Amino acid sequence: MPDTDAVLESIDLALRTLSRSAHAARPIPTAVSVELSPEERRLSGALMRVNHVGEVCAQALYAAQALTARSPELRRQMRAAARDETDHLAWCEQRLDDLGSRPSLLNPLWYAGAFAIGLAAGSVGDARSLGFLVETERQVERHLDSHLERLPAGDHASRAVVAQMKDDEARHADEAEQAGAALVPPPVAWLMRAAARVMTRTAHVI
Repeated sequence: MPDTDAVLESIDLALRTLSRSAHAARPIPTAVSVELSPEERRLSGALMRVNHVGEVCAQALYAAQALTARSPELRRQMRAAARDETDHLAWCEQRLDDLGSRPSLLNPLWYAGAFAIGLAAGSVGDARSLGFLVETERQVERHLDSHLERLPAGDHASRAVVAQMKDDEARHADEAEQAGAALVPPPVAWLMRAAARVMTRTAHVI
């Protein structure tokens, strides 16, 4: 059973995530963008809002999986990955501000749902929890690839952020595989993809 400090840490993380109080440990990847048209700014804003939702969910998933981890090594791995995701969260928030856009209005709902999923994944054991992490990160990699294709060509600043995020997600998946991740059953992977599609389509506009 998680100790009181771990629970309080999870509550603090949720409050910081939902109040936009995240601070990046690494500087935001930079690139000089050209002047974007209003339509391009709206598209970039919508895509970065979706990416921001993904990072809100990542904070919740990693917090829940760290809370339920059996081994101290897995707990440390989850928390280390979560620190990278905090960077991503702060970077996405900065890009949303730069683009004159806003986060999803449903972020509390996304966080709560992802936390519940993380608890469920962690409850079935460390190997399956790691497998869930691998599947999540591989799906996120593909999602970020699609955003690199859709972002306006001149939005180099958003592209730099998304490219670094993609590299970090790939590393998280590789590290989880090396730590002994169990393969996620195909029906579970399909359900994860279906849930992600609902989330991304909703967050694109709300």
